[in-house]
Amino acid sequence: MSKHSDFILSPITKILNDMVAAHSGIGVGIETFPLSEYSMQTTFLKMTGFQEQKMKCICWELATDNFEYRYHRFRASPLGECSTYREKQAVYKDLIEAILGLDDTYDISVAINRTEIKNDTKSYLDEIFLSSNLESWTNENYNDFLKAWSNIRSNHIAVSTSKLFENVLQDKYDLVYRHRNRCAHNTFSYQDNLPTLITLVDDNHIYENYYLRFSLLILIDSVFRKLYKKYLEVSQVNFD
Repeated sequence: MSKHSDFILSPITKILNDMVAAHSGIGVGIETFPLSEYSMQTTFLKMTGFQEQKMKCICWELATDNFEYRYHRFRASPLGECSTYREKQAVYKDLIEAILGLDDTYDISVAINRTEIKNDTKSYLDEIFLSSNLESWTNENYNDFLKAWSNIRSNHIAVSTSKLFENVLQDKYDLVYRHRNRCAHNTFSYQDNLPTLITLVDDNHIYENYYLRFSLLILIDSVFRKLYKKYLEVSQVNFD
């Protein structure tokens, strides 16, 4: 198995594990609150960068095995940073098509347990944050996350062979993408630090929090790791 494969199969949650471990010795006093936004934003950017690199590595691995795909993805129809939903969905479709090319019996609706992915994501976030000082910094945001999460359904994930997210979840990911750009390009430097009252009373305000951003990135990562593991299985059988 290549080094790329090791990376592709590694869970994005290890970044959150590292963050929680790094903050384990910090108290929960008011003097520690300024660390909250800095820590969350830094971790969020690490996770988005990790996922973007993983998408590129998946494309490279597919291109290594299929020269026609190499021309298509790297010359005829190249991707950018793989940060947008459109680009992630393109890689998702590429990976499924590669699997189907080697195993035409593959059925994603059966092969991927979407309920398990959704439940595991929520259980992980509860376990890692509710017992840490990080949640105490942003308790209200975590409550907003719980409200937002209640609107997410298992059938919103890995919808079909050509659709990674249902439309309602695509909209939520677009919020993640916009925040990624604000952080990456430091547009906060010339904007007000606090949301307006109009923003706070907007029903969509509950979707603007790091816990939901983390959860969507984890959902995507879980789907891709399962798909890539399947690709390795069928490619080994066909290429050996």
